[in-house]
Amino acid sequence: MLFRQLEPRTARTTADVIKFALWPFAVMTVLNRVFIKAINGFVTDDYRPVYNASFEFLNGRPLYTADFSSVDPHYLYYPSGTLLIAPVAVIEYELSRWLFIGLNAVAILLAWYLLLRLFKFGLGSIAAPALLLAMFASETVTNTLVFTNVNGCLLLAELVFLHLLLARRDLWAGVALGLSISVKPTLAPLLLVAAVRGQWKVFITALGVPLTLTAIAWPLSADPEKFFTRVVPYLAQTRDYFNSSVGGNGLYYGLPHWMILLIQALMAGVVAVTLWLLWRYYRDDELFFVTTFSGVLLTASFLLLSLGQMYYSMMLFPFLMSVVLRNSVLRNWPAWLAIFGFMTYDKWLSDRWQSTGRTLEYLRVTFGWGLLLIVVFCVLGDRYLAARREGRLQFGLDPAWMASAPDSRDGAEDEKPVAVSPAPDRDDPVAPEEPADDREPALK
Repeated sequence: MLFRQLEPRTARTTADVIKFALWPFAVMTVLNRVFIKAINGFVTDDYRPVYNASFEFLNGRPLYTADFSSVDPHYLYYPSGTLLIAPVAVIEYELSRWLFIGLNAVAILLAWYLLLRLFKFGLGSIAAPALLLAMFASETVTNTLVFTNVNGCLLLAELVFLHLLLARRDLWAGVALGLSISVKPTLAPLLLVAAVRGQWKVFITALGVPLTLTAIAWPLSADPEKFFTRVVPYLAQTRDYFNSSVGGNGLYYGLPHWMILLIQALMAGVVAVTLWLLWRYYRDDELFFVTTFSGVLLTASFLLLSLGQMYYSMMLFPFLMSVVLRNSVLRNWPAWLAIFGFMTYDKWLSDRWQSTGRTLEYLRVTFGWGLLLIVVFCVLGDRYLAARREGRLQFGLDPAWMASAPDSRDGAEDEKPVAVSPAPDRDDPVAPEEPADDREPALK
């Protein structure tokens, strides 16, 4: 059956044309990113400090000894994260790195499938190759594999969490989130999604898992207290390199401290109003609410906290996929201009206009995150004002026309490949002759 699906045949519908065109691009992009770009590596190597720290942990030596005055990648994982990731140092470095690339690639592929299922798409839909190509062509997936960090596993944890949260399996949802928090706190803001939905059991395991792992790791580590005395103060600082947050770029460009605080306060106000509108008027529309609310939260954390790096944007894939919903806040061109800023793998450094190119490259991520938050705020604000003006706030913010707007998920569950009758065997003497027809099949 698998080989039957791979059999070359002429597309009979527009959907088939698009799928046949996208699948080779998607598959070859995945192979290029995993086996060429990732294996080649780059000057930035996030895996080396992780491997070295794991090796030191297994041999009972201190871990948190990095020189924070350098710009090289540092080991910043919690003791609980060290416990989880220590097995990578059981084998030699190069093979270990390759296996870790493979682990992240598999995690991203599983997350891709779970993301399709979250929005009720199957592998036979146009969305499958389109999403796969978009993910592996992005900067965030490419550099996660090339730099060899753990973000692919965090994305998988996020998708598992969202599925279980929507299924009201709170304790297991907390386990998925807790495992991610045990390594790094990127997804910790998602606890607020559970809180506003009243799913308090999530907190039991989301906090219990990292605390338990820390308790196990503490006596096994040579210097676990150094994480709190050396690493935490470093993490609390805003650095002015490899940092696309408002604070990081503000420091790099020499903005006065009051201006940085003002920008952060204004954007925090935008986020607060956005989250309130989502909670007040959309919390019963579960898929839209969870994906949009979590996307706004995570984007705000990247932009406003002490450290925001471009490849963190991987965690926004569920939010970006919400564009298929008829009431999505992303169905406009400014939203996708913003997404271009922090997702594209393009570089804007210019040999001819060096200063301008450097500014475009360094600020596009910050502006992208900021513009996305402003777009969501404006879309929801416009819906709110229109609903209040028309006296229909009690019925929600969506205008009447939106009920009949196209939802890209319509019929997604039922989407199946078109059945094609096999051609008659020309060696069979009883096979009937087909009438000649020179017309091309119409695209539907």
